[in-house]
Amino acid sequence: MRNPLQEQLLKAGLTTKGKVAQAVREQTKQRQGKAPVPPAAEQIDAQRLKAEKAERDRAIEAERKTQAQANEVRAQIRQIIGAHKVKREGELEYRFTDGDKIKTLLVNEALRAQLAKGVLVIARDDNSYALLPRPAADKIYTRDASVILLDHGTPGESTSNEDDEYYKQFQVPDDLTW
Repeated sequence: MRNPLQEQLLKAGLTTKGKVAQAVREQTKQRQGKAPVPPAAEQIDAQRLKAEKAERDRAIEAERKTQAQANEVRAQIRQIIGAHKVKREGELEYRFTDGDKIKTLLVNEALRAQLAKGVLVIARDDNSYALLPRPAADKIYTRDASVILLDHGTPGESTSNEDDEYYKQFQVPDDLTW
């Protein structure tokens, strides 16, 4: 079986084996002797620009994805508030803080008692405020806790037993109003 190069040389008129072998060696030396051509500066710049563009595209896509997730969470919170909102009624003022401002809601005695016990919470609903039951507030806590403005039922805010024992020694007068 012959080498394809040998066959080409034989067809070209080099019929002796010595000449064929010599021609094959020369062509092999020529192929092996050439070093790979270094990439041109334009190619390097093009590759660098392509890599930078790919990185920018990844960053933009990650930002879009984060923004889409935030919008989805806000939509879920609006839906939870809309579905579980408790109707506010009454003439009693209930004050709470929203950031560094004191806000007021009008509630009745039953709603005030439920707010004090932690059965109801106050949540920010776009530009207003909503009263929500505890299960709805727990759903919102898993998505974004900053929406809940007032919650007297959180375990982290309860006083410790040591404090309760200490303050039992002080009697509060019956006629004291807050």
